Amino acid sequence: MAFNKIGVVGAGMMGSEIALVFALAGHPTLLSDQERASADKARDRLQGVLERGVGRKFWTPEAAQGALANLRVVHGLEAYGDCDLVIEAVFEDIAVKHEVLARLDAILSPAAGLTSNTSSIPISALAAGLGEVRRARFLGTHFFSPASRMALVEVIPGMDTDPAYADSVSAILTAIGKTPIRVKDVVGFAINRLLHALVIEAIRLVEEGVCTPADIDLGCKLGLGHPIGPFELLDNTANSLSRDVHEILYQAYGERFLPRPLLRQMVAAGYNGRKAGRGWYRYGADGKRL
Repeated sequence: MAFNKIGVVGAGMMGSEIALVFALAGHPTLLSDQERASADKARDRLQGVLERGVGRKFWTPEAAQGALANLRVVHGLEAYGDCDLVIEAVFEDIAVKHEVLARLDAILSPAAGLTSNTSSIPISALAAGLGEVRRARFLGTHFFSPASRMALVEVIPGMDTDPAYADSVSAILTAIGKTPIRVKDVVGFAINRLLHALVIEAIRLVEEGVCTPADIDLGCKLGLGHPIGPFELLDNTANSLSRDVHEILYQAYGERFLPRPLLRQMVAAGYNGRKAGRGWYRYGADGKRL
């Protein structure tokens, strides 16, 4: 199964950067969002990502220009009809994902592949609204943030996924510079279960007054070799998203993943992270930490 033209649905930070990595690898790539303004803004944001990447020598100016040429923002899923592979990267809510996936199933050709970038929802549950033919060509591709830099992608086959399709998806991920690992279809998959166990304990340490968020972030970077601390990560990806993931994990695995009261308070107060201007840290209008 060869994939050339790629589609990504969902132009948030994760979806837009997934589109970027395919465009950087030379694939004609479509990007859309339910909100037109979000999709249009995503292209401007990606141009900034590319410029910073050139400055840090992650890629050449020629590669950055080629990526922008390969990437096209579209409005409406009908534009995805001739895509070979489409990655759903919308809000982490099973009802929202079911609606988008069902619409894509009706639009795509029977031979096209479909994946979800869900970080916690079981793939077989997401496949429930798909036709039988599409279920064989559907699985999870869980990228990590920021997708333009992080090499890992969890590949999660569902109950009906064709093994040959899973191999083909792993092959294209390797071709674009990612490292896929095969993970069983369980709630939260593998790495998120490890990550959020750490995040929950980090929040508990702050609740107990053991350390500040800044000290924990510094400790994780200097003591554990992490490129980013847990509270920096929470702010970058939105506290509400982590709370929702914790709720999903709690329903599946019990008390050990119960969302911490402080995280609930932060979300209720509107301290949702970088985009909100305040989370565990404060941020200026330019998104830079104050």
